[in-house]
Amino acid sequence: MALAIELALYCTRTSGKRLQCSSRAFPVTNVSASRKARVAFCFQEANLSLLTESREESPPTESIQELSDLQLLWRAVKLPIYSVALIPLSVGSATAFLESGAFDGGQYSLLLVSSVLVITWLNLSNDAFDADTGVDKNKKESVVNITGSQRGVLLASVACLAFGCAGLLRAALVASDIRVASLLAAAISCGYIYQCPPFRLSYKGLGEPLCFLAFGPFATTAFYLSQSHKAILPLTPTLWGASALVGITTTLILLCSHFHQIEDDKAVGKISPLVRLGTENGSKVVTFLVTGLYTGLCALAALKALPLPCAALCLLTLPVGKMVVDFVSSNHHDKKKIFLAKYFCVRLHIAFGSALVLGMLLRAWR
Repeated sequence: MALAIELALYCTRTSGKRLQCSSRAFPVTNVSASRKARVAFCFQEANLSLLTESREESPPTESIQELSDLQLLWRAVKLPIYSVALIPLSVGSATAFLESGAFDGGQYSLLLVSSVLVITWLNLSNDAFDADTGVDKNKKESVVNITGSQRGVLLASVACLAFGCAGLLRAALVASDIRVASLLAAAISCGYIYQCPPFRLSYKGLGEPLCFLAFGPFATTAFYLSQSHKAILPLTPTLWGASALVGITTTLILLCSHFHQIEDDKAVGKISPLVRLGTENGSKVVTFLVTGLYTGLCALAALKALPLPCAALCLLTLPVGKMVVDFVSSNHHDKKKIFLAKYFCVRLHIAFGSALVLGMLLRAWR
C-alpha cells in the first residue's frame, strides 16, 4: 500500500496534471529491487521532473524585479541625498555658534531652502545631461526616462538653480562678508564643471575630488561665515577639521553610487574611479576612506582642533561606518545589492554630521 501511494505521488503533479513515469529508467519488471530502493528511485525522478518544470514555468527575472511606479518615484526624488544640503549647513552653523555664540535662524532657514534648490538643480541637470551621452539609458529611475522630456527636466533644473542662487546671494548680503559669496560661487562652480558640458569632469574621474571641495571646505565654510552677524569670524582649525570630515562622508556617497553602473559608464567612455579600479579595489578605497574618517577625527581631537564631545559622539557612529565597510566588501561584485551602498553611506553622513553638531552645541553650552 505504501509503495502504491509513493508511486501515485510520483505520477501526480502539484497542478493536477499527470507525469509520465519512465519505464526505461526504472523497469517495473525488475522485481528483485527492494521496496525501499524502488520508492527512493521514484522520488528521485519525480523531484528532477518537478525541478525542470518549475524552471520552465517561473517568470523571467526582470519581471520579478520590476520596480513599481512608487519605487521609481522614490529613487528619482532621491530624498535621502538632500542630507548633503542639511549636514554642511548644520555643521557650519554649529561651528559658528561654538566660536562666537551667534546663530541666526532666519539665515539658517534661507540657506537651507536655497541649498535644497541647488541640490535639486544638481540632480535634475545631471539626469538631463547624462541623457545626451546615453549613460542613463538603463537607469529606470532617471527623471528624464520617467518623464520622457529631457528639455523639460533641464528647464526645471535651471529654474531651481536661479531661485537657489538668489537665496544664497541674499544670505551673503546679510552676512556682509565677500567670502560667503565667493565660497558659495566656488561650490556651485564645482557642481557645474562636474556634470555640465563642455567640462563634464565626472567623466574624467574627477567627480569625487570636486564633491569633497564643494560640500566640505567650500560650502561648510561659507555656511559658517554666513552666521557672522557683521563680525568677521576667523577661519579656525575647528572649522577646517569639521569641513574636511563632512567632505569625506559626502564623497563616500558619490563614490558608492558608481558601483552598480560600471558597465554603463564604460559603454559611453565615462572613466569613473570605479571604472579604473574595479569593484574589488573600489571596496578597498571605501574601507580606506571610512578608516581615514575616524582616524582623522581622533587626530583632530588629540590636537584639540575638535572638542572632545564631538569626538566622543562621532565615535558612537562606528557601527554605522563598519556597516558601510562590511556591506561594500561583501557585495561589491553584486550589481543588484550594491545599489544600496550609497544609502548606507547616507546613513553614515547623517549620523556622523549630527554627532559633530551635537558635540559642538554641548561644548558651547557647557
